[in-house]
Amino acid sequence: MQWKNIYRGLFMGISDLIPGVSGGTIAFIMGIYDELLASISGFFSREWKKYIGFLLPLGIGIGIALLVFSKMIDYLLVNHHAPTQFFFMGLIIGVLPFITKHVNMKKNFKLQHFLIILLVGVALASLAFLKPTDTTPITVLTSANALKLFFAGWLGSMAMLLPGISGSFILLLLGVYSTAIGALSNLNLPIIAVIGAGVIVGFIVSSKVISFLLSNYTYLIFSVIIGLIIGSIFVIYPGVPEQGTEFVMSVLAFIVGLIVASLFSSPNKE
Repeated sequence: MQWKNIYRGLFMGISDLIPGVSGGTIAFIMGIYDELLASISGFFSREWKKYIGFLLPLGIGIGIALLVFSKMIDYLLVNHHAPTQFFFMGLIIGVLPFITKHVNMKKNFKLQHFLIILLVGVALASLAFLKPTDTTPITVLTSANALKLFFAGWLGSMAMLLPGISGSFILLLLGVYSTAIGALSNLNLPIIAVIGAGVIVGFIVSSKVISFLLSNYTYLIFSVIIGLIIGSIFVIYPGVPEQGTEFVMSVLAFIVGLIVASLFSSPNKE
């Protein structure tokens, strides 16, 4: 068992609670993105036992984060929104040098790859101008809203695996973010189960698709991923805080985010 994946899962789970921050980006920061995709895809095959050691501790960490930190993240976003967002901006920006070195951008990227980065980045950044309004949280399942929650979980999980796209932001756009956070905070098991089923199906489908594309169109997909990561910075940018204390906290949080990303993406990490 790779028990160190518990703390990795904690970070991924916390990030997935925040609209605009991608668990896939965190997986990249910690250097487990390729193994994550391969393990999810391989788990749903005849050789599933090979991947238990990687996925089980990771799943435990993500589960703990979703259950334990949902209220804390909700509190931080409400009461310390800017510093929280700047911390994750530091994480996101901090991972870019690791990715560009990973694919040897200077050697392998051509003009079309940089154009893709620009187009994808602008497309995702444009989401910053959307003002999604979350609907009243669903607390009781019906056949109609169960279907909606299932497909919301499906789409959200597909976004979770792509660095730069936030599953939580997708849930927010679909109007079910407050439902998901409320269900986790209050342990509404029926709603958690329906959304979770959609998440599992989304993981199965998207992990195989992304793995195939990375294997056959490596630099094209990495240019898309880099564009998504750059664009996500604009999505979560909260603006410059007006209060002095909040501004200082935001600067410090941003620096801490950069340091954490640097530590996790270091080639000498355990």
